[in-house]
Amino acid sequence: MTDFAAWMQACQARMERVLADCLPAATLAPQRLHEAMRYAVLDGGKRVRPLLALAAGEVTGAAAERVQHAAAAVELIHVYSLVHDDLPAMDDDALRRGKPTVHVEFDEATALLVGDALQSLAFELLASHKLAADAATQLAMVHVLAQASGSRGMAGGQAIDLASVGQPLELTELEFMHIHKTGALIRAAVLLGAHCGILTEAAATSLDRYAKCIGLAFQVVDDILDAEASTATLGKTAGKDAARNKPTYVSLLGAARARELAQELRADAHAALDTLSGSTTRLRQLADFIIERSY
Repeated sequence: MTDFAAWMQACQARMERVLADCLPAATLAPQRLHEAMRYAVLDGGKRVRPLLALAAGEVTGAAAERVQHAAAAVELIHVYSLVHDDLPAMDDDALRRGKPTVHVEFDEATALLVGDALQSLAFELLASHKLAADAATQLAMVHVLAQASGSRGMAGGQAIDLASVGQPLELTELEFMHIHKTGALIRAAVLLGAHCGILTEAAATSLDRYAKCIGLAFQVVDDILDAEASTATLGKTAGKDAARNKPTYVSLLGAARARELAQELRADAHAALDTLSGSTTRLRQLADFIIERSY
């Protein structure tokens, strides 16, 4: 088995090709919109959600050629959310993945349309490729991504986040927000990848538990990095949570306790995989990567 760094690099390169192929060419009308879509999606990002989908597919024996399209759909939803989150009406950020945000590089109206178009393209991918053994499973995959993206998932979490600026939150309230804002799409990535193979109900429960823990851990680490890392390291504006008086795991718990919580969530994620019979090596390594990353 190749080492984790080589596997991750190979998967990232695969996803870059898949995403480049599924996006409309910049030469197609409307050219400016298509150019902005490609600008938003390509040449940047860790691709954590596609990596999780591909790793979950290994657990259920799914062919990577199937998983890659489900993984691309999740990544398109993720990027759309970043484009919209960066808008002046939301987080008002000028830097993303080490380059100007879409509304800065193009304009606000184009950024809105980029998000809309990427969301539509994500579901087009789920509908236009054979991803699962039967139509019912593939329809269930569409439902998973739709629910994870909407008011009971990512969009709802963002709404709670915006309403929480300057407000004191209890730990359970902060967790509820991030289960939706960050965790829902991470859980969807794991389940979509797994659905491309043979997924039992018991395995789905274990994978969902793993994904819930990793989703929360991802946000805890993000909060720590926002407080401690530099803008150059992150590729986005550092310290913006504190500047906007947003509730975070660091502001609520302190940095030391937040690090402890991240380690606890990693242990819980690893434990959730113990009952699975398929290969869980990559999911375990991804849990470690998410906790130990510096960006």
